[in-house]
Amino acid sequence: MTNYMEITKTEIKSITLQNKAGLELTLLNYGATIQSLKVPNAKGTKTDVVVGLLNAEDYTKNSYKEHNIFLGSSVGRYAGRISGGKFSIENEIYKIPVKNGLHLHGGNEGFDKKLWIIETFSEDHSSVTFSYESKHLEEGYPGHLKVSVTYTLEDTNLDITYKATTDKTTVVNLTNHAYFNLNGYESILNHTLQINNTHHLDVDENLRPTGKLLSSDKTRFDFKKESIINREDFKGFDDTFVLGKAKIAASLSSKESGIKMVVTTNQPALVIYTKDKFPAVPLSANYSDYPAICFEAQNFPDAPNNKNFPSSILQPGEVYENKTRFSFSLIS
Repeated sequence: MTNYMEITKTEIKSITLQNKAGLELTLLNYGATIQSLKVPNAKGTKTDVVVGLLNAEDYTKNSYKEHNIFLGSSVGRYAGRISGGKFSIENEIYKIPVKNGLHLHGGNEGFDKKLWIIETFSEDHSSVTFSYESKHLEEGYPGHLKVSVTYTLEDTNLDITYKATTDKTTVVNLTNHAYFNLNGYESILNHTLQINNTHHLDVDENLRPTGKLLSSDKTRFDFKKESIINREDFKGFDDTFVLGKAKIAASLSSKESGIKMVVTTNQPALVIYTKDKFPAVPLSANYSDYPAICFEAQNFPDAPNNKNFPSSILQPGEVYENKTRFSFSLIS
């Protein structure tokens, strides 16, 4: 089933997808954003596991945008931080906008603040594709970049696939910035977390990667075994977890709702972010300290300025692809 809600003034469209497994996904073409994801819980009802704003038009208001929290948004042209306000491609330097010395999530007007085109639906309305064209030197990035994101409900899975092509050598790193809370309210501190990472990126006081990969073994970044998030060494995360060869990248579960979520991706890293508290914006539920957790499947932040990181270069004729799956089940 697909429902539309159009706001003529801002041209925002809202689409709700549902499937037989009981998943219900609400998306906005503004920022190709996930506004809501309702999942069956152990009580026989549904829990909205993604933090969103009450109304579609709220995402366009300066009172929300000034906080840069990217609720459920598609982030680009480069997700994460780029240092120095510039990068070099083929001996040409490209300057990009910075705030507090860093370029974050695509700049001042990244993909999260753009109106995407609704391209296609599947016949059963379980899938939708959005597209956006980023012009040469938009936010300082070279190349005319054609981007698409496809959201698909398949059984108990949400699949998110980003693709991009360019007419000039450029850098690209796309991700979705959904905030998850498997109870649908208050905090994720009582959730159980597991991450199949081997290392994490070393960062400076401004969370800028130093270029070093550090072993996560027996550190506060070691969640190879399922652990409650609020364990003694928890200080909050805004960190890049380098993934190993395990098929599963991470999992999250809550005994209260009985929901378990498993994350798989073709990307080399997860940027995991646990915001300490949300600002005063019109959220769809009440949240407390450490209200949600993000699993941003992507390449390494600042890869354009670190030759030892996986390359973020996209050449003409190539296709960038980020495939990430969020699978839901009930705790057995």
